[in-house]
Amino acid sequence: MADSPATAEYADVVVVGARCAGSATAATLARAGRHVVVLDSARFPSDTLSTHLLWPAGVAELSRLGALGAVTDIGAPELTHAFAAGAGNAIETPFPEVDGIDYTLCVRRTGLDHALVRTAVGAGAEVREGYRVTELVWDGDRCAGVRYTGPGDRTGEIRAALVVGADGRRSTVARLAGADVPYESEPSGRDCYFAYWRDNSTDWRSTAAQWREGADLGTAFPCDDGLLLCLVQPPAETGKLRPGDTERRYAAALDRIPPLRARLRGCEQVGRVRSATDITSYFRRSSGPGWALPGDSGHFKDPVTAQGIRDALHYGRLLAEDVAPVLHDPPRLDRAVAAWEQRRVRECREIYHWTNRLARGTAMSPLEVELYRAATADPDLAAITTAIFSRTMSPGELYTPARMARLTAGALWEHRRNPAPVLRDLVHEITATAREFRTSCTTLRADAPPASPFATA
Repeated sequence: MADSPATAEYADVVVVGARCAGSATAATLARAGRHVVVLDSARFPSDTLSTHLLWPAGVAELSRLGALGAVTDIGAPELTHAFAAGAGNAIETPFPEVDGIDYTLCVRRTGLDHALVRTAVGAGAEVREGYRVTELVWDGDRCAGVRYTGPGDRTGEIRAALVVGADGRRSTVARLAGADVPYESEPSGRDCYFAYWRDNSTDWRSTAAQWREGADLGTAFPCDDGLLLCLVQPPAETGKLRPGDTERRYAAALDRIPPLRARLRGCEQVGRVRSATDITSYFRRSSGPGWALPGDSGHFKDPVTAQGIRDALHYGRLLAEDVAPVLHDPPRLDRAVAAWEQRRVRECREIYHWTNRLARGTAMSPLEVELYRAATADPDLAAITTAIFSRTMSPGELYTPARMARLTAGALWEHRRNPAPVLRDLVHEITATAREFRTSCTTLRADAPPASPFATA
């Protein structure tokens, strides 16, 4: 058994990272009467690299946490319509309702995360800013706490029944637990560049819009402080970014998407262009004796479908609800965190595969074009597509055998003079579906995520 210094503190749970997943976990545990200490190296308000769109399911999570009022006060407009255009087709739909919420929000992370931290503190969690975790404390193969460095090079140790690593893609907790190498991953075919613009449009301030032109994808999401988040995801380029590349690639992608350039007419860019390249979607082992990884630390999807914040809030809250009653019963706690991880795998693997398809970085296929064309004349079909983003329906409910047959027939009719591209696309989709099915039955089989080595001290 590891020795504990006389100065060690004790808590029920230590949460490493105070942003979306961390605050959701901490607020829920604190409301359940648990003693929660949250450590974060940042000082809030603090920004982080993120596309920060919340579909209705994400907004509903804010409401469940009691954070929606604070987030609403930031002033982001309610986005009540989704707009998607590609290959000469344009689709506009309302958003599906989730717990009475039928709108989307785009809130910059500086304000969003600060509101979440305040919510956690208001619920009774102790949040310490400017604290960096340096080690995990082990009792045999069981994680029993953390060691940290704080302001003024202060060091200390906190013992806890559970350590929650909510510290993002470069998670220290994942690394120290031996879980930082994904057991399932898929590199993106797209890079990501975005900037804020002073939005002078009135007609588009309630619309979350996306355009696809060739292999490029671009979005425009009105956000707080009268700004617009304009993001482009062109095909990924190899090599490190050189000075000026970010701005050049962003401007070039905008020029390749004329409707997005038109949306920006009269708008003024505010601040620099930000970038995310070498993006990889993944699942990591996310639970073990005395530790768990909600948020991006355990599972990450390409930003093309903007699912990260919703999943961080949702699975952070569910983790807290599952472990709160069993924190001091180690066998039951271990079963609870394992079951929580299995649930996340089971519920996220289909949207993970669908996201990876949209992140291919290729031009719209004949079947995709036919889907857009059919949706312009079929409001129900358009609504299904929007509902997938909102997580009220699954991709499988869109791509049923009957609907795929109709889309294939429509695409073949449109390409009746040269059906070869449609047939190639169909073979490709069948192959991709079979590959995804194999992955879901092997590495993403929810009842048996692979073991990971444990570092012991």
